[in-house]
Amino acid sequence: MTAAGRVVRPRPAHLQGRFLGPVAAGGAVGTGVRQGLGLLIPAAGAFPLAIFLINLTGAFVLGALLEGLLRAGPDEGRRRDVRLTVGTGFLGGYTTYSSLAVATGQLFLHGRPVLAVAYGLGSVVLGVAAAALGIGIVRRLPGRAGRTELPGSSGRAGRRTGRGGAR
Repeated sequence: MTAAGRVVRPRPAHLQGRFLGPVAAGGAVGTGVRQGLGLLIPAAGAFPLAIFLINLTGAFVLGALLEGLLRAGPDEGRRRDVRLTVGTGFLGGYTTYSSLAVATGQLFLHGRPVLAVAYGLGSVVLGVAAAALGIGIVRRLPGRAGRTELPGSSGRAGRRTGRGGAR
């Protein structure tokens, strides 16, 4: 609190220059891994299998990572560094909305509207399911028990048991 009685909050992570390097490095590595997998995994006919699998695995890992970090404690120090480097950086570079959009558009342009809709919609729906699965698996792991406060919660809305039980 300042002398004037105002609460001084630290600058958000996205406004702090010290986080740019780790996010950029993670993004570069994630993009390289995505490109490598894209070259190794062949398309299944007209279906862009590599990007589909990359986006699903990225969603799963991101869900698991964020749930694990949430269970471990507040978003500060090493946990924030991991979230930004791995979650925002690596997984941000690894997954790709732009390739999903381009592949969906190409399927439409090449006369495959049903496959285009299935691919685009399926990627989004299954991506959400993959993230939920990652979250669910981490919630069931033994670990930090008790409640975890969600950012901005009053202390009641974020209460959960350590094993993903009822509130």
